[in-house]
Amino acid sequence: MTRGTQIRGARVLITGAGSGIGRLMALDAAARGAAEILIWDLSAETGQAVRDELVATGAKARSFAVNVGDSSQVTAAAEETGPIDVLINCAGIVTGKKLLEADEDAVRRVYDVNVFALYWTTRAFLPGMIERNRGSVVTIASAAGLTGVAKQTDYSASKFAALGFTESLRNELRTDGSKVGTLVVCPFYINTGMFEGVTTKFPRLLPILEENYVATKVIDSIEAGREQLIMPALVRLLPSLRLLPTRAFDRTLDFLGVNKTMEHFTGRRPVAAEPNTASPAAELNSADPAAARG
Repeated sequence: MTRGTQIRGARVLITGAGSGIGRLMALDAAARGAAEILIWDLSAETGQAVRDELVATGAKARSFAVNVGDSSQVTAAAEETGPIDVLINCAGIVTGKKLLEADEDAVRRVYDVNVFALYWTTRAFLPGMIERNRGSVVTIASAAGLTGVAKQTDYSASKFAALGFTESLRNELRTDGSKVGTLVVCPFYINTGMFEGVTTKFPRLLPILEENYVATKVIDSIEAGREQLIMPALVRLLPSLRLLPTRAFDRTLDFLGVNKTMEHFTGRRPVAAEPNTASPAAELNSADPAAARG
């Protein structure tokens, strides 16, 4: 386990921080004495609203309208943002459609935001962290990154990628002897609205998580130097369940109701893109609740 990064006195950047757990993590970071909180969100309006909320508490904060799926926008915003100590990749989207129902543009948007944005943001800020030999890169993935779920061929696959990205980055940094830490977060569904309509068969075993609880656990884990945060406890059994034959594994997940969770999915109403964001996706930078959700 790497040494944790204390939030007090740190410059913390959160993507998709205009809503959901992104916003709540920003408020928590402010309460813990962050030196500055940088809000990146697709919507200038929602990002500014969170910035104003933070400033009202006495915190120092700035907001930027950024399409994190666009590498050129990330590069430009990173230069204006300056060096940071903690990067929390929280922006994410989901279509919630079967493979044959999702159009090509929608699938590409999921990968732009849930996968490629991890590369663009981390490449922008990691060199400074390595030079200072401190900092944390946090990836909000999902329990869907541990098992494929029906009606999530794009989302689950993107979260598998996020998990692999963070694991490989962790090993690169560890092999190089760097003290820069990584944290990957794999929660079940969170009640932020992004996964509106999802259900759970066993709410005691697989509860829809409360967003305040998730946000606090993530910030706690950054400070503790944890490398993986999986919620709730039952989800931690998924790797061991994969030792079962495939059909037995599938039947176990069916018994738990996992592949029925998306049957009544409606999702959050897309946020309108700002006129000059050059965004191909209206809902682009919503804070990822599946991550914040699952």
